[in-house]
Amino acid sequence: MSEVNPAQTRDPVAEGRPGAGAVLAEKLSEAAARRAKSRDVRPLKRLLPYLWKHRGDGFLAAVFLLFSTGATLGLTGASKLVVDQGFASGQAEALNRTFFLLGAVAVALAIATALRYFYVTKLGERVVADLREALYAHVLTLDPAFFMRMRTGEVLSRMTTDIQLVESMVSTSISVALRNSLGLAGALVLMVLVSPTLTGLVLLMLPVVLAPMFLFGRVVRRLTVKTQDRFAEAVGFAGESLDALETVQSFGREASASRRFSEAVEAAFGASIQRVRARAVMTALVIALIFGGVTVVLWLGAQQVTAATMSSGSLVMFVFLSVMAASSVGSLGETWGDVQKAAGAMQRIDELLQAQPSIRPPVDPQPLPQPPIGELAFEDVVFHYPARPDLPALNGFTLKVRPGETVALVGPSGAGKTTVFRLLLRFYDPESGTVSVDGVDLRRADPRQIRERMAKVAQDAALFSGSPGENILFGREAAGPDEVREAAAEAQALSFIEALPQGFDTPLGEKAKSLSGGQRQRLAIARALIRNAPILLLDEATSALDAENERLVQEALERAMSGRTTLVIAHRLATVLRADRIVVLDEGRVVEEGSHAELVRRGGLYARLAELQFDGAQ
Repeated sequence: MSEVNPAQTRDPVAEGRPGAGAVLAEKLSEAAARRAKSRDVRPLKRLLPYLWKHRGDGFLAAVFLLFSTGATLGLTGASKLVVDQGFASGQAEALNRTFFLLGAVAVALAIATALRYFYVTKLGERVVADLREALYAHVLTLDPAFFMRMRTGEVLSRMTTDIQLVESMVSTSISVALRNSLGLAGALVLMVLVSPTLTGLVLLMLPVVLAPMFLFGRVVRRLTVKTQDRFAEAVGFAGESLDALETVQSFGREASASRRFSEAVEAAFGASIQRVRARAVMTALVIALIFGGVTVVLWLGAQQVTAATMSSGSLVMFVFLSVMAASSVGSLGETWGDVQKAAGAMQRIDELLQAQPSIRPPVDPQPLPQPPIGELAFEDVVFHYPARPDLPALNGFTLKVRPGETVALVGPSGAGKTTVFRLLLRFYDPESGTVSVDGVDLRRADPRQIRERMAKVAQDAALFSGSPGENILFGREAAGPDEVREAAAEAQALSFIEALPQGFDTPLGEKAKSLSGGQRQRLAIARALIRNAPILLLDEATSALDAENERLVQEALERAMSGRTTLVIAHRLATVLRADRIVVLDEGRVVEEGSHAELVRRGGLYARLAELQFDGAQ
């Protein structure tokens, strides 16, 4: 009988349905526009080490920024020469010479602008790439206690949305701000030199022109956020309905779901129309004011030209400079908003970078003995989870496991069984007592060395979106193809892997959901086996398997447990019966210990659990 269900190997992305990652990315992208601004831009100083690291690109970007700004201002001067010395002279040679100069300045501007864009964008992309790498590497060092305080979604938001805002500032906003600042300063200086009177008039008119831009700009931004919120509601409902499409269809609720989605879309459309209407009014008003102002300036300038107090070329140059100054001021206002958003985002990123794990290697870690022994010991351990300080997970827990021994941990839910594993892997440290591996207190050892000696198979195996081969290699990257195949065979996974379209190289989709529960579990067991670790931790490793698969995997686990120290959390009778020793936990402490037959005869907690969980099959 084939173990691969073709329906299970479908890729939701290939079928046109967005995966969870795509939906999450879309929501995070929408959130960028709603990020709060910060008036305090000091958090942006955290970017200085990353910028300094690539100061060569920064220097070239600054050089070409100066060149492009100078060339932009030079165009206005060249235009003046074209009018005053070209057209006014009435000589073809003079006209050709001035137009050649204008063209040369334009070419210089094009080259300088292209190089400025390249080096500024390269610098921004490089800095953000370094920041992403540093942030992700740091997050991987944080312990589970940190993620009890901060949700994973919040961490992902800071790694995506907030970094996206910083990227926009570094690669675009800073360049735009510097270019417009230099352009504004240069334009004002040249305007004063050309005509102080007209310059004063332009400065008086600027607030009249810019005020509607800022006022309506706020309205448009607020309506944009409203539109995004309405659209996000529609997308969220659509995703929820599509994820539960079989339920929607089985209850005959297609029309109702379609109606709710239509209502959400229409609400988003209504909000969008409000935004478009406000933007249209703003556009009309700004254009009217700008061209009205330009007309007034041109009229006054024309009076001066008629009175011979200003040349025609100077008037053309002044108009160009005025437009340049006005556009620079408008762009600086928008850019400052981006900088404030980036400052708020960088503050959130910095909080993540400054977070320190409570579990860290000691300054001078004690090495574990070589070769590994496989001895485990808990001595009077007391531990509370940070989120439950009043309820001890372990309370005076003591246990010693001899090398090569298989010990089954049994007890009611909440007795502390999984906590034993978490302390062994040093995800947490006990508040009192000691946990040791091969005679070394885990608090004095490097957590990475500790974990290298252990292989864990959890009840809900966490797999990744790669191929079966990549998931097995996750246990030990240096393993060769033959070792991967051998581990799969030992875990009874070889038959279904070879039945996949591309065998060990078949993409499994997000979280390997294209496999059945039993197949995922056997793949996780293969990943644990390839580690060749001396200590094996099995957290209800056969719970997701049917009777036939459980028998196959149990045989594989028995071979894997041979010669290894094994701790088993299990309710299945087969695993408990094969254990060298059964340890019964209740309220965080050991209450019974012995073989299956001994514990049943005592008639204590284990006997009651056996009767309930094993259905009387003692």
